[in-house]
Formats: sequence, C-alpha cells, structure tokens
Amino acid sequence: MPPRPYVLLSCAVSLDGCLDDTTARRLVLSGPEDLDRVDAERADCDAILVGAGTVRRDDPRLVVRSTDRQAARVRAGRPPSPVRVVLTRSGRLDPGARMFTTGSGERLVYCATPAVADARDRLAGKATVLDAGPVGELGGVLADLAGRGVQRLMVEGGSAVLAGFLGAGLADELQLAVAPLLVGDPCAPRFLGATRPGRERLVEVRAVGDVALLRYALSDRVG
Repeated sequence: MPPRPYVLLSCAVSLDGCLDDTTARRLVLSGPEDLDRVDAERADCDAILVGAGTVRRDDPRLVVRSTDRQAARVRAGRPPSPVRVVLTRSGRLDPGARMFTTGSGERLVYCATPAVADARDRLAGKATVLDAGPVGELGGVLADLAGRGVQRLMVEGGSAVLAGFLGAGLADELQLAVAPLLVGDPCAPRFLGATRPGRERLVEVRAVGDVALLRYALSDRVG
C-alpha cells in the first residue's frame, strides 16, 4: 500500500445519529469542553480536511483556536494551524469563505479533473488547486498529502466525506462525540453511507462535559 497519513475521523452526532438539523443555521452539538478537545486534536495534526459541502454550509475557519496551542506549534517549528484541505467535485467554492480569508498558512483544494481549470480561476491567490482524478479518488489525495509531509490528517466532515474514507478503508481512527440531544428530523443529515465488515474496536469511552466521547480503532495503526 502506498504511504499515507494517519487518518483521524472526527465528528459529533446527536443521540439519534444526526450530524446537523435542516435549518439554515448550523447546529452546534458539542459543548465547550468538547470543542476544546477537538481544538487540541487539531493542534496535533498536520492537516485538516473537509468536503466542499461543509465549506458552503458551515463556513468553517479550520484553524487552531487556542493561542497557547498555536504558540506551542510555532515553537516546534510548525505553522500556527494545520494545512487546510478541501475536497470538491464541482470546484464551486466561494473565494470569500473564511477558510480562504482567515489567518495564514497553506490551503489545498483537491478537485475532480473536469472542474480543475474553473476552480483554479475561481480560487487564484487563495488556494492551491490540485487534480484529484476524474471523481476525486481518495487514495491519490492521501498519497499526495503524504508527499507534502502530512503525517497526521484530521477529517471533520461532512457525511459524504466521512463515509468515503470509511468505505474505502482509508481511516485509522474514529472519534465520535455523542451529544445529549435529539434532532428528531428524518431529513436531517446522518452519519451514514458506508459499510464495513465486522465490529469496530472500541478503545476509549469518556465523558467530556455533557458529551460522550467514543473512540474506535479502525486499523492496526491505533495504539
């Protein structure tokens, strides 16, 4: 198998398995303690990856929020925040999105071949647009990231991207934060779309504020 980064999947769900609701405003599932835990995980990674749908819907910054953690990364010879990575098939990303306009650091957009030229025009000066193949093949993306020095990659969504890594067997660890609320909407996005044989190995369960953190090993790379 070609070298690839250690891939950590991170997401929060409601008790009924929803990643969000169907309103225009993002549903924040994690409490302050869990958001701080996620920030610490970000600070330990070389890159953070999301899908284009997450950029359009949530407009995330994808940065380390804690100034102390940023400073610790700089002292270690690393940039304040990890490389920001987006997967897109259409290339239709707003150059004014916060991940392209907030803070410094490298931004990579892996785009399906047919949309690469348009995406490069659209994001000129904002990000490096790379050809991810006809449909955005994940193995090639990981191999390219490894070649750029990314050893630990955090994947934060959305549902299709998480399912893609799971279904392709390209994830090493899943950190699932279960929030104490029910969305109750059958149309809400859920953590679904991938199947894997057998049962996953649970390596940790702990309370983080009012959230239950479930940590699963998806490969033998997890200690």
